[in-house]
Amino acid sequence: MSKESVHDGVGEFADQVGDVEKAETGIVATGPQAAAARETLEDYTLRFAPRSYRKWGPGVVAISALGGIAYLADFAIGANIGIANGTGNALWGILFFAVVIVLTGYPLSYYAARFNIDLDLITRGSGFGYYGSVLTNVIFASFTFIFFALEGSIMAQGLKLGLSIPLWLGYLLSSVLIIPLVIYGMNTLAKLQVWTTPLWLIMMVAPFLYLVIKHPDAIGDFLSFSGGTDGQAGHGVSFAGTMLAAGVCLSLIAQIAEQIDYLRFMPPKTPENNRKWWTAVLTAGPGWVIFGAIKQVVGLFLAVYLIMNFADQAGVANEPVHQFLAIYEDFMPHWLALTLAVILVVISQVKINVTNAYSGSLAWTNSFTRVTKTYPGRLVFLVFNVAIAIVLMEANMFSFLNELLNFYANLAIAWIVTVASDIAINKYLLKISPKEPEFRRGMLYNVNPVGFVSVIVAGAASIMVYFHVFGDAIQPYSPLVALVLALVLPPIIALATKGKYYLRRTDDGIDIPMYDEHGNPTDVKLMCCVTGIEFERPDMIASAVPGPNGEKQYISSLALSCDKSGEHVLPAQS
Repeated sequence: MSKESVHDGVGEFADQVGDVEKAETGIVATGPQAAAARETLEDYTLRFAPRSYRKWGPGVVAISALGGIAYLADFAIGANIGIANGTGNALWGILFFAVVIVLTGYPLSYYAARFNIDLDLITRGSGFGYYGSVLTNVIFASFTFIFFALEGSIMAQGLKLGLSIPLWLGYLLSSVLIIPLVIYGMNTLAKLQVWTTPLWLIMMVAPFLYLVIKHPDAIGDFLSFSGGTDGQAGHGVSFAGTMLAAGVCLSLIAQIAEQIDYLRFMPPKTPENNRKWWTAVLTAGPGWVIFGAIKQVVGLFLAVYLIMNFADQAGVANEPVHQFLAIYEDFMPHWLALTLAVILVVISQVKINVTNAYSGSLAWTNSFTRVTKTYPGRLVFLVFNVAIAIVLMEANMFSFLNELLNFYANLAIAWIVTVASDIAINKYLLKISPKEPEFRRGMLYNVNPVGFVSVIVAGAASIMVYFHVFGDAIQPYSPLVALVLALVLPPIIALATKGKYYLRRTDDGIDIPMYDEHGNPTDVKLMCCVTGIEFERPDMIASAVPGPNGEKQYISSLALSCDKSGEHVLPAQS
């Protein structure tokens, strides 16, 4: 079947891809759409990450993924929840947050690393359907620009303190700086994260250890801190206070999606690399929260140190640049302390915001292409995501940080816990949901009520609780409402519907096995009838359109996403 006979959506995509130097095939060609097509193939925005591209070892993937958690927002979050609720409530809230992240992050990370797909593709086959997961993609995209804005604000604070750059200009500079670093995807990001991590660790850990050793009395101040900018707010430990603190921390639950954007590039799991593979997945997957929780505790510790020892610094005790400046000044000249504090802030914020920008561009592009059947290019949404973040920064989001993160946490918890519940309970315990992930158009129903309804109900109910609809007494527990509903609704709805809406088809029309002898996605390649390019087996499906001589043809999931006519989509199986 010729390209000219294919509908516009597929034809335009085929023309782009046909002009490119193919990373998967070695075919070299050039053309006006080469750049757009290259990033279409190499970023794997909409599809499975093929084995031919996954050349990194488990250690490199893990370090790259963990490089993204270098952000200083944890320091600000820890400081804010401690000032608002006291050290006791903050510590219990951080512990609750960490436990939830580990329990929900494990099944998601395993699926991403084992089957080499991002969280959107996992979500499609875990209770949401082909179009249903667009809802959660928007939730994730919101996470990326909210935290891009938060990290950019912290960088702008550093630029103002160190270089006297006005905040509005600092917001703009800290945002625009990220765009060229994200254009080339995983290849560039892996190098950036690996090379900057050692310097970041030294600059962050060494000063903190110095402070604890030289000022041991700061530990007592920290443990007895009861909240407020004078340390005398009198917040005793309570379940309500703990949940208020945990709610802010749990806004970070969607961070697992960014970890997965790296983990999907894990090499195949084999008997030879089994231990390294598992170590990388557990450390860079749910294990990110160990580092995150430590940073939140340290952030609160530093804030308390400033409040108790520098009265004039109490108003900025929640700003990481001032926290580290105070430590550095304790053992070096002001000019050097200021220089190092600004360098630390810039390195940390660049490391996380390249990930925020990259993941956000993937999420927006994925959703837009599925809904419109048109691929506009990931770079369009890279700029779009950054632009939204700039608007948030200019609106001074740092001043209402707790409220924004508490509100967002309800939606993020509803999404992540729903997917984790479907994998752990519906797939493995009840065995209603298909164990192997499915993401291809035609194999899934458009919408699966199991996940889609669960997220809407859990998210809406918890937001109403947060806005005092059911009274003031229950308001602090909105994160618990989201968590419990998202945990129990997927199995209830799956049992009620008897798992009817998971798979539209059980046969993809290809006789070649999907997995190799070790259970990894196979690297056998098939020719796409639309693009003329070979794609690996997990990315392919039989086309409903036969070849010129009536033979069976195959089409890639990416080309099928752009099929506006739907002529290539296989019919449903009874």
